[in-house]
Amino acid sequence: MCDTFVALPAATARGRLLFAKNSDRERNEAQVLEVHAARRGGGDIRLTYLTIPDVAETRPCLISRPFWMWGAEMGANDCGVVIGNEALHAVIPAQRRRALTGMDLLRLALERATSAAEAVEVIVALLETYGQGGDCGHLGRFYYHNGFVIADHAEAYVLETVGKWWAVERVDRVRALSNAYSISNTYERVSPELAEYAEAQGWRRTDGRYDLADGLIDRSRDAVSQGRGRCARGQGLLERGAPGLTTRAMADILRDHGEAADWTPARTVGRTICMHAADGARRSQSVASMISEISPSRTVHWVTGTSAPCTGVFKPVVLQAGTPAFGPAPSDRFDGATAWWRHELLHRRLLRDFSALADFQAERDALEAEFAAAVDAASEATLAEVTADCWRRAQAAEGRWLAALAPAGRSANPPAYSRSWARLNQVAGFPRA
Repeated sequence: MCDTFVALPAATARGRLLFAKNSDRERNEAQVLEVHAARRGGGDIRLTYLTIPDVAETRPCLISRPFWMWGAEMGANDCGVVIGNEALHAVIPAQRRRALTGMDLLRLALERATSAAEAVEVIVALLETYGQGGDCGHLGRFYYHNGFVIADHAEAYVLETVGKWWAVERVDRVRALSNAYSISNTYERVSPELAEYAEAQGWRRTDGRYDLADGLIDRSRDAVSQGRGRCARGQGLLERGAPGLTTRAMADILRDHGEAADWTPARTVGRTICMHAADGARRSQSVASMISEISPSRTVHWVTGTSAPCTGVFKPVVLQAGTPAFGPAPSDRFDGATAWWRHELLHRRLLRDFSALADFQAERDALEAEFAAAVDAASEATLAEVTADCWRRAQAAEGRWLAALAPAGRSANPPAYSRSWARLNQVAGFPRA
């Protein structure tokens, strides 16, 4: 489960394209944040499940990926191309046979494309050649088709797929995408095979176009994932903020828990954009978040590198300036030396009394505002030093917040919720409170 957002320059306060995504996966499925230099020489490249021919030269990339996958949930390259993917569930079952995963397609497009339009063509060509399929779950099996939001400094596209079929929509102003087919009759292009299938199924509307989303969506799966509801919520927040959208506004959207004033992770029964795992069917939570502000002069990516954006801090990465030390790559076992699991000490402690989050939200927001001002003011010569200082300050702040929390007492959360977390904590070897 994920949510991805994009706002074209005309919808933003600074006239720069904004992109944002929460990557929602299983609660111990740590995500690796890393930068890859260009590869040269061709040969073969081993992906999550397949080995395919590489290209002669790739683009440098920033990616955020599940620790066990080659592919990425979201990322950017040095040309300012950014991509986020979404699991989509269709009435046509997803292929279980191993092929390319949606995350493989995303990373390959970042490595091979210099624009958003080119990235669309890279994914389509790879999809038609190799197909998509295979288990994309961590502890539980998970098969799905994929949708993508693909953008650069000037334009953005939504690409939705089912098997080797696809449809593309050009973004007009702002766009949200969650875990539900959303391209109805608004497609710019559609693959011939999907058009033939839509015609045979009688999906043609009175305007002569097909309602692809209505025909493809698996309504029973959507009732569980609530993809259409989250997409509508995100779209509404984007439209409410335009034309004054900022990185701050995108962070607020990624941290959105809906309208309920008394919302807590333990007592919600739905799925929010800032997603929190619970007992029962809601195994997914937001395990990594990213915001990109893209312009021809300077592109800045703001990443948490941690789960639960409401409890974390967005920190800057500028590819051309060198990257901060992200630390060791995490796995699904607790390791306090890694940034992802170190943050879990704070995150999972807050889950026992979520009201304590209010004690440091103001400092969190003030820090992010200071980071943004510092990056804006930095010269090319000082940018690496400034970004590294932001990361140091964020880590220090999270350490203070954890130390200031009252000792963990008896949790007031529902027993089933507490048991679900206790079980997964034990699986990860997480320290007992």
